[in-house]
Amino acid sequence: MPGIDECLLDVMRLPGARGAAVVDWTSGLALGTIGDSPNGDHEATAAETAEVARMAAEQPAFALGSPQPPPTTADGKGVTGTGSPVEDVIVTTRSGYHILRFVETAFDSSVFLHLWLDRAEGNLALARIRLGETAERLVLA
Repeated sequence: MPGIDECLLDVMRLPGARGAAVVDWTSGLALGTIGDSPNGDHEATAAETAEVARMAAEQPAFALGSPQPPPTTADGKGVTGTGSPVEDVIVTTRSGYHILRFVETAFDSSVFLHLWLDRAEGNLALARIRLGETAERLVLA
């Protein structure tokens, strides 16, 4: 199972990828970064995107109407740390897309993947799918 650096390298192989990061949304710290940053400072970008992720993850309006039962393990016990009902947040700008994909873990996860994608060269649907696959494979040690 790949770690942070391998996952970021995989994400940067997407057409139009300009930069990516793994961010802790409770602290706003970047756990890993690659490529460019929209404002030239990866740490500032991590803090700014963490604010957006935190707002989405903590709002009860996004949890309402979620009819799915809580996830369980093979032995029928509940899974802890299932986190926010929000899978991802997509912000569009005139020149690009910012996709924030929450990473689900067996512990109380507060991590997300941030991908900055060029609007002219990128494929938003493909990027969202690949980011979801990457989030599932990511191993946080």
